[in-house]
Amino acid sequence: MKTGEARGIYSSVLKSYNEQKFKLSKQREELKERMESTPDGKTRYADEAATLELKYNAVAEKQDEYQNYVNQLMAQWEGKFNSVVAKQQGEAAKDYGEEMGKIMTVARRLMHGDQVPMQDEKKLMEYDKDLYIMAKNAGMMARLEKRKKYDSLWEDEEKKEHEDPMEAADAEEAFTAGPEVVSVESVMEAAAGETESES
Repeated sequence: MKTGEARGIYSSVLKSYNEQKFKLSKQREELKERMESTPDGKTRYADEAATLELKYNAVAEKQDEYQNYVNQLMAQWEGKFNSVVAKQQGEAAKDYGEEMGKIMTVARRLMHGDQVPMQDEKKLMEYDKDLYIMAKNAGMMARLEKRKKYDSLWEDEEKKEHEDPMEAADAEEAFTAGPEVVSVESVMEAAAGETESES
């Protein structure tokens, strides 16, 4: 199962367990008030209180199991996401360094009065208009000497596709299969069945 898929499934399961745990907690409070306000309430509602407590504990235990798995899953997801982002940042820094080297080379060639392709001049002008003007002016003075002609520094470039870190993290296989998904109702029924078998 992919981590993105597992996150969706277990987030939904956790939501239903959280809602049910809240309802059971509210029922426990209401029952406690009834027990305190009714004469002989502790004995009268003892079975109901025991069943309610078993259901609450069963739901809480299963919720903790799912939450632990989701926490581990999220740690794995974040690790993959961060590794893809770090790789892309490294590539971007490398590309930026190469781009700056090319821009400075074009500026230097123009300053020497050499002939460079128009697209290279355009790249320099887009990067820094003042540097371009300065290089062209210096080149005008240097034109009295013999000029060299260069090929473009950007001709062999191709557009790079970048991996989406979120998609990569979602698509990674989950580190382990998650706990079996059991509906909150089944957990409560099993807990209530334990009380009946004890009586």
